Amino acid sequence: MLQIEIDNESGFCFGVTTAINKAEEKLAEEKTLYCLGDIVHNGMECERLKTMGLVTINHDDLTQLHDVKMMLRAHGEPPLTYAIAEKNNIEIVDTTCPVVLQLQKRIKKQFDANPDAQIVIFGKNGHAEVLGLVGQTQNKAIVVENIEDVQHLDFNHDIYLYSQTTKSLDEFHRIIDYIQKHMSAEAEFKSFDTICRQVANRISHIAAFARKHDLILFVSGGKSSNGKVLFDECKRVNPQSHQIECPEEISMDWLKGVGSIGICGATSTPKWLMEDCRNFILNNVNHEIN
Repeated sequence: MLQIEIDNESGFCFGVTTAINKAEEKLAEEKTLYCLGDIVHNGMECERLKTMGLVTINHDDLTQLHDVKMMLRAHGEPPLTYAIAEKNNIEIVDTTCPVVLQLQKRIKKQFDANPDAQIVIFGKNGHAEVLGLVGQTQNKAIVVENIEDVQHLDFNHDIYLYSQTTKSLDEFHRIIDYIQKHMSAEAEFKSFDTICRQVANRISHIAAFARKHDLILFVSGGKSSNGKVLFDECKRVNPQSHQIECPEEISMDWLKGVGSIGICGATSTPKWLMEDCRNFILNNVNHEIN
């Protein structure tokens, strides 16, 4: 008998839940609400909200928009976005995650105190959250994605290291160790652990979950930085792990000889989507039996 378990700790984190709830609340009051960027890095959830009237725009669109209501998602935005919105009489519905907002303030305070130092952010270049963090430093912060990037820093000059909230804690510590070994005695180095524990704590849990099952279906949008970290952990402990964005991507060939399936996902993965994946499997298994 095939067993399927949905991980009860997977799904939206606090910041994403707040943003989705606020979007649904506002859309119940009016027909159209603009959102700067995908409200969540999950195409299926974005499509669901689109049918309710959520219109996703980019930063080029923003400059042409006037006299409307616009949501800022959990990832946060740089100061320039707020300035453009004020100039164009755009009412902001701000759902920046409190963890991200606090990090923005810390980076801005550090930059204002020592603008000549190297403010380094461990994160993904071009990621929405990272763009918001870099914006706190007049775009002077240096983004590093790996040890190779770190090698290009000036170790004779002060370095203050922060992290995108959804990055791997282990990778962050490896970068700290590398910088400490190469810093000049005349320069100051400080690191600040700014990784969200709602995300970091999921890594050990999802590893244990992946070990329990013959097959893992990790449901996540391709844009999700957090999804990549969590899926890599699934794959590390269970080679029979597959990342999918929707039920239709599930191959029934994967199920041959499988007794148990674990379904899990990122902090941007809605519960209903994981449930749809479970139902897709059950419907197809029953169809084959009949």
